[in-house]
Formats: sequence, structure tokens, C-alpha cells
Amino acid sequence: MTDNRNAEVAYLPPAVPPTNHGHTTAAWTAMIGIMVGVAIGAVGMLPDVSDVLVWVGAVIVAGALVLGAVLRNLGFGQAKPGVTPRKASSRH
Repeated sequence: MTDNRNAEVAYLPPAVPPTNHGHTTAAWTAMIGIMVGVAIGAVGMLPDVSDVLVWVGAVIVAGALVLGAVLRNLGFGQAKPGVTPRKASSRH
């Protein structure tokens, strides 16, 4: 038999409910919009390129953030109190 008198006691936290770590329609839409906006803004920072592209990129980033929030509130994002997440239909 094993001597358990000196065994270390492990205290584990309660189980955390499963999450999808942002793999949602709202998250993908927001992040793709942010990346496109930042890329356009970065091109606007280059010499001999119009400064208007910087502002166009900023508007795209702001729009992507708003669109992501709207999609989350419509149920296409992580679950939050008061919003029921929509389930993707499965086709077999």
C-alpha cells in the first residue's frame, strides 16, 4: 500500500461552464472589420497617401465595434443575462 500520511491536499475551483472563447458570428464580424479598418488606416499613414484613409479606417473600426455589439444583442454572440443565444441550425 501507499503511505498517504504526507499527501498534499489539492483544492480545486468549482467547474466553470463551457464557453466558446469568442468563436461566434458577432466576434468574427467585429474582428474582421477591425482588422480591415486598421489595415486601411495603416495605408493612410504611408507617405504620399491621402490622410483621408486614416479617417476611413477609423470609421470602419468604429462601425465594426457597433455591428459586433448589435449582433451580440441579437443573440449571435456569447450568452449574457437577458439575451438568449441563437443556435446554428444543423443539417445532416
